Order: sequence, then structure tokens, then C-alpha cells
Amino acid sequence: MNLLHRWYCGSSRWAALVEGALLPWALEGVELGADLLELGPGPGITTEVLRPRVARVTAVELDAALAVRLARRLAGSGVRVVRGDGAALPFRDRSFDAAAVFTMLHHVPSAALQDRLLAEVRRCLRPGGLLVGSDTLPSLRFRLYHLADTMVVVDPDRLPARLQAAGFDEPLVDTRAGRVRFRARRPDGQTPR
Repeated sequence: MNLLHRWYCGSSRWAALVEGALLPWALEGVELGADLLELGPGPGITTEVLRPRVARVTAVELDAALAVRLARRLAGSGVRVVRGDGAALPFRDRSFDAAAVFTMLHHVPSAALQDRLLAEVRRCLRPGGLLVGSDTLPSLRFRLYHLADTMVVVDPDRLPARLQAAGFDEPLVDTRAGRVRFRARRPDGQTPR
């Protein structure tokens, strides 16, 4: 992330938006279970909102400096921070009840890597496990925050098929106020595909 983007993602303004609007909308009616995998927490604003909803959070962050800061800040809180790549997760199959991917897919440098990340998340979910996430739709402000930064926009119209190709069932994708939210489940293994 560029410096402006890094600053904004750690700001009180972003925290208020995440806590007051973004996550309540994205998590509306959702039960996450006990073990949550969060991908790309950055400075941990979303982690703070997710933490009270589950027994355990494992947050995977690619950026080494952000991972170290987040691990220090949340030490003793029940959050485990792992430095790693979402497209090559260091966990066994069927390790988590749910996975959260909030406002980070556009930072993955290609649609193919985004798809690998989604397939890795599916692998790490238990049967019936839920993927829940959100991302931002293009706008002038969004583009300005991403000058000289990675920005691979997620097309909401194509996302259901991409989720199914990654092995998920029941994809739900909708948009509101410049954002897209999505949900899908790992098949439970009891019904034929």
C-alpha cells in the first residue's frame, strides 16, 4: 500500500466506517462459529470488530511490518497473527469454521491470484464453513488512494461464478453505496454436487 492508503486504513475515520457501517452490513445475519480465519487485516481495524464475535481469530497478513505491529498490539487478546500469503495458506485442510476477507481482495495483484486465494480459503474451511467478505467498487476517491498501488477491482457480476469455480456453494453477492459484499459456503459433503 502507498503511504496515503496506509494512513487512511489506520485512521479513526476508517475505523468508524468499518465499525458503524461496513462490517454490520457485511456480517448481517451471519454466524461465524468459533474459529475464524481473517485474511489481510492490515492494521487490524476489522480484527477489532471481529474479535468479540468468535472464540479464536487467526489473522493472516502478507506485509511483515503490519503483521509484527498487529501481533504486538493484540498480544494476549486471543488473536493469533501469522505472516503469510493468502494464496498459499500454512494451515491444514478444514481448520476453520469461517473466513473473513474484508476490503483486501483488490490488493491481490491479479484475478488469477485472487481465485487462488479463494480456493485456499475453501480448502481451509470445515464442511459447511462460511466465507464472508466485502470490497470497494471503483470511484475517484478509491482510484486516488491507489495511485502507484495495487488495485485489481473485483467485478460483482462475475464474483458468483468465481466463488463457485473456487469450490463454494450458495454464493451471495450484492452491492450498496460503492461496496460489494459476498458470502459463500464450503459444501458440507453430504449432498452430491
